[in-house]
Amino acid sequence: MAQQVGQYVNPVLQAIKRLGGSARPGEVCRAVAKDLSLEGSPELEETISAGVSRFKNKIAWVRLYLVLTGYLDRSRRGVWTLTEKGRNAPILSDDEVNQLLLDVQRQGKKVSGVDGKPKADAEDDEESDGEADAESPEESGYETQLLALIRSISPGAFERLCQRLLRESDFEQVVVTGRSRDGGIDGIGVLKLNAFVAFKVCFQCKRYAGVVGSSVVRDFRGAMQGRADKGIILTTGSFSSDALKEAVRDGVPPIELVDGEKLIELFESLELGLIPRTTYDVDPSFFAQFEQDT
Repeated sequence: MAQQVGQYVNPVLQAIKRLGGSARPGEVCRAVAKDLSLEGSPELEETISAGVSRFKNKIAWVRLYLVLTGYLDRSRRGVWTLTEKGRNAPILSDDEVNQLLLDVQRQGKKVSGVDGKPKADAEDDEESDGEADAESPEESGYETQLLALIRSISPGAFERLCQRLLRESDFEQVVVTGRSRDGGIDGIGVLKLNAFVAFKVCFQCKRYAGVVGSSVVRDFRGAMQGRADKGIILTTGSFSSDALKEAVRDGVPPIELVDGEKLIELFESLELGLIPRTTYDVDPSFFAQFEQDT
């Protein structure tokens, strides 16, 4: 895994710098893909276990290596933030990248995620041909459990779950219409911005682990024409690069796309279906000061 993710170390660092020193995982992935001219390439469409994007999986592993070597701090609510070392770091040479990877491997312990859960040993990673399909450190905790649970429920249950999410997000008059097979429209709601402005919104729910293509976006837009001001497609999977472009194509009503990653963010921000907890890291330097003679 180390050698496979090494090529993304500099792109990830530079992308976060350009994004202001901190960013959500999706922002980093999109920025790296653009910088490396990967948009629309088959590489972005490849998935591994549980429908996880292979590309996003590698970027998540890069983030873990950067945390363990002090370039990124430990994530708070999924935000990747540069440390002082990361902010001041120049573009690393190939030798420096290799040294960074070796520094992690030489720790002689299992690589751990931000929640302290043990991962695959870094030295074993180097020897394993199948490690490219290893579970992402960002996807091995409650995120994976939550997505797996949502994907296991029935399509009707997912529609009702999306209805609840929209209601919790300040939508009003949210009605599920999926059973009527209404041209791909699974529900309708109203988003009231203020006392004078409100939007009627149609939504569609795609409960699966695959990639939603551009044809789904076009068909949904056609179904909602003349019936709503905006549209939303929610999926537990992901969207192809063509679908992302189709959603914001000029001259047609825009469609908001909510993939599995954004669904997780919604559950987190709303604390819906998740029980929050607090954990701490010990700061040895705090206690060391008391050893000094006064």
